[in-house]
Amino acid sequence: MDKIKVTLQYWLPQHGLTRLVGKLASAKMGSFTTAIIRLFIKQYNVNMEEAVHSDPAYFNSFNEFFVRELKEGIRPIAQGDDVLVHPADARVSQFGPITNGRLIQAKGHDFSAKELLGGDKQLAQEFADGAFATLYLSPSDYHRVHMPCDGTLRQMIYIPGDLFSVNPLTAENVPNLFARNERVVCIFDTDFGPMAQVLVGATIVGSIEVVWGGTITPPTGSSVHRWHYETEGDKAIHFKKGEEMGRFKLGSTVINLFAKDAIQFDATMAEGEKTVLGTPYASQMKAKTDSDNTSSEAQ
Repeated sequence: MDKIKVTLQYWLPQHGLTRLVGKLASAKMGSFTTAIIRLFIKQYNVNMEEAVHSDPAYFNSFNEFFVRELKEGIRPIAQGDDVLVHPADARVSQFGPITNGRLIQAKGHDFSAKELLGGDKQLAQEFADGAFATLYLSPSDYHRVHMPCDGTLRQMIYIPGDLFSVNPLTAENVPNLFARNERVVCIFDTDFGPMAQVLVGATIVGSIEVVWGGTITPPTGSSVHRWHYETEGDKAIHFKKGEEMGRFKLGSTVINLFAKDAIQFDATMAEGEKTVLGTPYASQMKAKTDSDNTSSEAQ
């Protein structure tokens, strides 16, 4: 059955189906929309008590419900300048070192950082021998994506591609999954070097949005699009740790890339572990080294 599920994805009209579902999800159909939302909440056990608006009838479309806002303070952001926080409610798919320019996708599968970043060799080199984490957002999760740390936007890349599902079954069976699916790559400058936050599209993900540019997918055509941003002055786009930077209309995956010796993952990180927005994700290696040196000198 698993093999059939995966094989069918190669034959499905991925983009046509996704665009159709996207239109339906944005449609305002009154009581029918409310019924669909109620069914979804029941099917996936969505905790609406966390949402600003808990009544399904409040939402005019399924998309409005799917990117629902959480109550203020429901996801406290871990303090500490050296502490990175989880960017989303998700589950850890894989994490670890970037080895010979490649990231682990699943057992028996890996993929190229260069391909993930749109074929940009120079950009991929910034993350050589660094670290990565892949976080899977399930249908029941909160689908806004936030910043793990303070950062300044330097570049955004839209990369067209397939729209395979990104659930664990597909990750285990479709080679090069995350480097072949449609995605939006966001590059930030931080106190500990460059950081990539990659929003990966998937089957029936109607669109990917970013707070500074609105809807990025789906654009017309099949070309890679690049945007470069000023990092200083009045036009620079700065984010504080925990601030929202984007959202998925229907679920998908976030991949973070970090430079060599930039971060150390938190002890709570484990494959398959549930993540909660705002909880500790990693710590800056420089800050940790400085702290260790200070302790040694004190002794």
